Amino acid sequence: MLENLFKGLFDSELTTVISVTDFMLCLGFSLVLGLIMALCYMYRTRYTKSFVVTLALLPAVVCIVIMLVNGNVGTGVAVAGAFSLVRFRSVPGTAKEICTLFLAMGAGLIAGMGYLGFAVLFTVVMCAIFILYNRLDFGSKKNSATYKTFTITIPEDLDYSDVFDDIFKEYTTSYDLTRVKTTNMGSMFRLTYNVTLRDVAKEKEMIDKLRCRNGNLEITVSKQETTVTEL
Repeated sequence: MLENLFKGLFDSELTTVISVTDFMLCLGFSLVLGLIMALCYMYRTRYTKSFVVTLALLPAVVCIVIMLVNGNVGTGVAVAGAFSLVRFRSVPGTAKEICTLFLAMGAGLIAGMGYLGFAVLFTVVMCAIFILYNRLDFGSKKNSATYKTFTITIPEDLDYSDVFDDIFKEYTTSYDLTRVKTTNMGSMFRLTYNVTLRDVAKEKEMIDKLRCRNGNLEITVSKQETTVTEL
């Protein structure tokens, strides 16, 4: 009776029916693997509740889809078309979030094909590597404090093309004027420089010289944004 309840309406004698026991076993494994990945992602990482919940459920969703598509080419094409129509309405994710989603999908894919042992092994290894890289701060810039953006306001009577060149050559290893903007009804210029400091400890000394040069007008120093758009 139970087997008939979960039998498809369009199943034939040639169709392999997934047993309820196998279905629940794969589903349970996928939910556990998703929970493990969500907990690993939460380790030393900024996250939102919606993302970690999605990460915990994604392996189970992928697992069930793969189980139902397995061996049926027509259903596989239909599922691929349906997924291609899905458009995420959230803000673009970071590279770490996209990679974690792919890991969750991979675990669900392996579990859906019935290789539960490989799914567990895959999850354990990848989560361990993920935690290790976060623990070591792998890929972080150790000298990020030397990359700064200076926004300097000068009066209109100053020639902005080379007004600060001597100061930048003294305190920076490289500098680049990236933006020029008029402000205060055109009576002032606002210059934006991306610089690499020689010595972070001399930043205030450099700002004091810039203030003397621009008549003590506004100077803003901020962390330099990466030039490559993050995924």
